[in-house]
Amino acid sequence: MVNQASTIQALGGHSPMPSPQTGRHCSQNRPKDESAAPADPGSDIITDVVGNFGIWQLRTILIIFLCKIPAAWFMACIIFTAPQLYPRTEYICDTSYLNSSSSSNYNVSDDQCYVLDESSGSRSECAQFNYVSSFDSLIMQFNLVCLRDIFIAWTQYWHLFGVLIGGITATKMMLAISPRSTYCVGAIAQIVCGVITGYATDFSLHCAFRCLSAVCCAIMFTAGQTIFADITAGMHRIGAIILYDTFWSIGVIMLPTLASFFNSWSLIYVGITFPTIMLIVLLYWTPDSPRWLLRHAADSHAIDNVEQIVRQGVDINDRCYKIPPNFRQQLEELSEKLKTAPHAHWPQLWHGKRAKTHMVAAHLSLAFYVINFMGMLLNIRSFGRDYLVPNTIAMGFSEIIGCFLALHFTLKHNKWKWQYAGTFNILAGMLGCMGWLFTGADSMDAALKVSLWMIIATIPKAAVSCAQSMLLACMNELVPPHQKQLFVFSVVTWARVWLLSAPFFNVLKRIDTALSLTSYSVFSILGGICTCLLLTPRFSTVPVVPQLESEQQQDRKSQSPLNAAIWTIESDVHNTRL
Repeated sequence: MVNQASTIQALGGHSPMPSPQTGRHCSQNRPKDESAAPADPGSDIITDVVGNFGIWQLRTILIIFLCKIPAAWFMACIIFTAPQLYPRTEYICDTSYLNSSSSSNYNVSDDQCYVLDESSGSRSECAQFNYVSSFDSLIMQFNLVCLRDIFIAWTQYWHLFGVLIGGITATKMMLAISPRSTYCVGAIAQIVCGVITGYATDFSLHCAFRCLSAVCCAIMFTAGQTIFADITAGMHRIGAIILYDTFWSIGVIMLPTLASFFNSWSLIYVGITFPTIMLIVLLYWTPDSPRWLLRHAADSHAIDNVEQIVRQGVDINDRCYKIPPNFRQQLEELSEKLKTAPHAHWPQLWHGKRAKTHMVAAHLSLAFYVINFMGMLLNIRSFGRDYLVPNTIAMGFSEIIGCFLALHFTLKHNKWKWQYAGTFNILAGMLGCMGWLFTGADSMDAALKVSLWMIIATIPKAAVSCAQSMLLACMNELVPPHQKQLFVFSVVTWARVWLLSAPFFNVLKRIDTALSLTSYSVFSILGGICTCLLLTPRFSTVPVVPQLESEQQQDRKSQSPLNAAIWTIESDVHNTRL
């Protein structure tokens, strides 16, 4: 990986995989459409000619969104690679390792976890088991039954640690390597690491390569988001980032079907790894980040590469008439502007109106949400093995509903979107705490009890999905443009550090199923309270000049505070890099 990165850097940061040529070119510039809407004040030449959104952007977005599916598979596969085993029917304690001359001297507990020596009255943990199951699970491979099931959470911890390291690694890689090349490196490495993870016979080696697989997944979806956030603009960019997680949810929904084709945990890992090959093939139709290339342009050849990418997008979007005669000159000017753009420092994030409130509230709320988002999905294991498939699918659909709710709040209630999302989480969290009402109802039908648990779990899951996707897409509105990238990086990295605790809250199910569910519901409430403290700053950009009475009447709507410009429409396309 280091050698490849060095090679790419020596080539001036260009992608090693060339973009396809459409075979069509803008032969003549048609007259400019005077009736077209004016460009946003923060737009640049790339946005002006390509547009905020079109067929070219849609194709790229759909291709990049696909990388979220294997990322979801690698995160949630533990649900099906390590299903719960039933004592006495699927595993029994094998006392032969005790080397006793009379096996009658030993009794095994009902849960097959302890061995009682009748002669001495001492009790010890069972160290050897015999398994009887048609599915070769991770638990059987590494003897993760009884008290050792804490190591299931330990493997998940290493996956989440990989997500943390992967986000940081991708951000640092893109200082020297283009996003498209970074995406390609992550995809190739993920195939290698995924296969080794499935066939590792040592538990420590398995955890290590599960961590590396997560690093590769995080590199892919971080670099991919940088690409589509660069080529889209305005509300289309915000909508794309909000809906990015819907393909994660589609992956969660598809996982039970994929797992049903295999009878071994190793084969499941192979099954979720090799579809990434298709993502590498689709890179042929995926452009690189044009502004990244301009920012790192070292010679005229780099500008030529960007011009080729942009002209391809203009051609596909049928906007050839938007290309000005001095297009090349404007690209060179934009390159110089990007190279001299100011950079913020972390202490500066604390200065400004409501800056301290936004810093604390954003960091805490996203931390609560990501713990809840990951942990609640894995917590469905506590509802019983017989209900894993419908419960997993229900969780996936609730996440999709939450993403579209976030999109609705952002588009229709933009001024108070934070308060809508926060209130939704507070109410949903209160509902999730009601699991204690029927946790002790032993006479209740088991299927009915699980259904009630899932109802009060899916609603907080939808609320968390709503607020999390909104935060990831819109939290850069809370700071000035030059602070956006650093602010988002700080908030996301902080949240992923706390995400490492998510698997261990599921261990609370050993005390009571409602206890683990309640812990996540409390996180929803706390996250909702922090989200309600956020408020997107607004300022008017309309100059105050004398006007005629008729002009004042005509522009009254545009001068309203409700329609004032917000920072998100400015062209700072790298504000979503994680």
